[in-house]
Amino acid sequence: MKSKENLVFLGMMGSGKSSIGSIVSNKLNIEFIDVDQKIEEKLGLKISKIFANKGEKYFREIEEIVSLKMLKKSHSVISLGGGAFLNNKIKKEVLENHISFWLNWDIKTLIDRIKNSPKRPVAFNASKNELTDLIKKRSIIYSKAMYRIDCENLTKNEIAKNILKIYEAHYLKYKD
Repeated sequence: MKSKENLVFLGMMGSGKSSIGSIVSNKLNIEFIDVDQKIEEKLGLKISKIFANKGEKYFREIEEIVSLKMLKKSHSVISLGGGAFLNNKIKKEVLENHISFWLNWDIKTLIDRIKNSPKRPVAFNASKNELTDLIKKRSIIYSKAMYRIDCENLTKNEIAKNILKIYEAHYLKYKD
């Protein structure tokens, strides 16, 4: 594994980046980093409060700084925030230097998970059509990830197992 290379999880809010990332990091016995959690720790506020008090633009600026700092670490599992990969600097860093996994789910599943969730400020109070549009737009960008993991009808452990198989094959392929 190249010294800078991390396993990076991306996808919509509610796609399981944190929970699946945590399982994978435990199996590999390496550090797990949840970027949203790091932002909350840095500012002493929940993401929803950051959006409410400072706005999305401010949040995205902090998200860029924290994400790029975390991506400088090596041999870690990193869960990006749902919108982080839309940032060109973050996307470029991930695509050039890390192994990226898009956790892909059916639109209906994602909407059921995120609709009216106060802890998800981008989705809170959004209509089903607005969420569908958001998921479709973001999916085009997420599809640039190195690996797409179709998660529908799988348990978290099954998803993690699939990721570990891909990671092991990737590691063997790029080892030299």
